[in-house]
Amino acid sequence: MIRIKGRAPTARGAVLPMLWGALAVVYKVCCPAATQEGLGTRVVTNGVCFAVGSGLMFHGRRALLRELRLARRTARVAQSAVLRPPSPSLDGLGVVAAQLSADPGASVGGDLYEAIATEHGVRVVMGDVRGHGLAALGPVAALLGSFREAAHDEAGLDGVLRRLERAFARHLRERADPESPSTGGIADLDDPVTEEFVTVLLLEIRPDGALAALNCGHPWPYRLAGTTVEPLARDEPLPPLGLFPLPADLTPRACGPLRPAESLVLFTDGAEDSRDARGRFFALPEALCAAVREQPASPRRVLHHLFAAVLRHTGGTPTDDVAFMVLRNERGPAPKARGSARPATTRHG
Repeated sequence: MIRIKGRAPTARGAVLPMLWGALAVVYKVCCPAATQEGLGTRVVTNGVCFAVGSGLMFHGRRALLRELRLARRTARVAQSAVLRPPSPSLDGLGVVAAQLSADPGASVGGDLYEAIATEHGVRVVMGDVRGHGLAALGPVAALLGSFREAAHDEAGLDGVLRRLERAFARHLRERADPESPSTGGIADLDDPVTEEFVTVLLLEIRPDGALAALNCGHPWPYRLAGTTVEPLARDEPLPPLGLFPLPADLTPRACGPLRPAESLVLFTDGAEDSRDARGRFFALPEALCAAVREQPASPRRVLHHLFAAVLRHTGGTPTDDVAFMVLRNERGPAPKARGSARPATTRHG
């Protein structure tokens, strides 16, 4: 197990406090004025003590800020290695993704996503681990590591999903074992692994635009076609991983083609579960309709609009992790518009 430690205090860093302390001692012992009574003497003595205290506080503050910057830099590097940003272009698809963590200062949490170009097509995963913030980072790392290998190795999406199930189960077994190096020798008794689960959505987008999906308890994405917003599917998904074993028959659902200039918006349930000060849920379909009114609706523009809308709705303090991924088919020419643009519509299942 790798442990990241802060820098140990050096002799150079202790010089300034020692000098300030020595100055106070020399003044008190060697200066005759320090032993005399009188208002002037007290003013001078208090001034010396104030200067020494201020110097020590200033030095301590600088040391703490330096260590804080180092810790944040280290955390950013570690977090980006777990939840790395996808390539902006994958086999003719424009891709952007980002997450808003519920933990202040953290850039990752309980949401996971990845998009990889493989010989089978572009394969995408989005998931949501029970819990949020940095405490959910362990299962996120286990699932993403498994997906990055399985996406290339497995010929079908069903094989990828079974690999994810095994990786998640293995992670839970290691967490339950106090002797496992991953727990640091301490089992978390307040968070039993029997209650752990993760929702997972797997997508495969082939070179001809054909879409296939396997969904374990995750919200279905939305398809953006011009100014039209509609769910990709309305089927009842499978149970989340960790609650029940996967069925013997895992047939990916065909979701039709993703045509040129059409987009998919994947998200975690932290988006739809976000509430404002009056307890109202975030209206994701309406936010998507507003995002596509101005054409062309590039993936980056849609993503920025969604995050801005969520932050406005929650007053800048979401209570759960929120992740979005936008994929746009840029493999061919966009279809020509017929007449005026249609108003954005949303069809609910």
